Amino acid sequence: MGRAAPVAPIAVVVEDDESVRDFAAAILEETDLDVIACRSAADALAVMREHGSEVALLFTEMQLAGEMDGAALARTVERDWPDVRLVVTSRPGAAQAVPDHAVYMQKPWRPLDVLVEAERAAYASA
Repeated sequence: MGRAAPVAPIAVVVEDDESVRDFAAAILEETDLDVIACRSAADALAVMREHGSEVALLFTEMQLAGEMDGAALARTVERDWPDVRLVVTSRPGAAQAVPDHAVYMQKPWRPLDVLVEAERAAYASA
């Protein structure tokens, strides 16, 4: 009897600016994580509901269009999927709304910092 191939942990990237979303996803595709890019918190929550047990990292912008911003998304993920590593990004001065267990990266963030957080998420999910 054959074994199913192990599922790679997932990084969910949430950013409404397409160029920033594509850049973050491209960086994370260089890691051991599979990447799902979303343009809204609602899209990200749909991914979490379907793949939550496989998600290792949520990388979200704080200021998102729609009914839910990135901080509320991070708080929801923190509550419902506590093992997911949270990275919240935004312009300077927005860190006060970041959940306690989230890592805050001020924009413009450095790709190396994103890779370090991805490595930590992948290691923790192993």
